[in-house]
Amino acid sequence: MRYEFRVSGHLSTAVAGAFPELEETTVADETVLYGPVTDEAHLYGLLARFQDLGLHVVEMRRLPQ
Repeated sequence: MRYEFRVSGHLSTAVAGAFPELEETTVADETVLYGPVTDEAHLYGLLARFQDLGLHVVEMRRLPQ
């Protein structure tokens, strides 16, 4: 499975480094992180990491294979 996460604002290099398994791009006032998610536990782990870092996820979606 591949997922895309849109978070508010632009991430610093240090914060983006907390998601080594995801690729990153910036658009307007958001950062888009995308990449493989191995299973449900990994997905919830990513969401917990976003929350722990104080990031606001504005959109999450599963990408077509």
